[in-house]
Amino acid sequence: MPIMVNIQFEQVTPFVLNRAALQQWVSRVAELHGRAAGTLTYVFCNDSYILDVNRQFLDHDYFTDIITFDYSTARRIAGDMVISVDTVRSNAEMLHIAYEQELRRVIIHGVLHLCGINDKGPGEREIMEHHENDALRICPDNLLTT
Repeated sequence: MPIMVNIQFEQVTPFVLNRAALQQWVSRVAELHGRAAGTLTYVFCNDSYILDVNRQFLDHDYFTDIITFDYSTARRIAGDMVISVDTVRSNAEMLHIAYEQELRRVIIHGVLHLCGINDKGPGEREIMEHHENDALRICPDNLLTT
């Protein structure tokens, strides 16, 4: 079964995301982690939408940049990734980096979670950042136009 990437926009203005480039990138990152990419859905939204998702499904009452719902099997990653472009933009400003750079990082962050990489425990954040940086080095230049 080949990779299938679905893209949705909820309560935000849609932007151009090169689906073929995204599928190629995600497939390559999954392969580097010994996995194959299956069906992935990206939902790009605003802070209000992701807060509702966080409250409804995780019982958390705070904003976040991404929530990943993992439907993976042993070797094939699959899942839904809800990304708040508002929080991505705020984080980019806080870090003094380009919005597009931070958006790419968050897009692949969810994929890395699906590959089994965590970031909540001791030392895990640094491991995640290492894998994010590796993935960003192979990110296609034509991934997005915002």
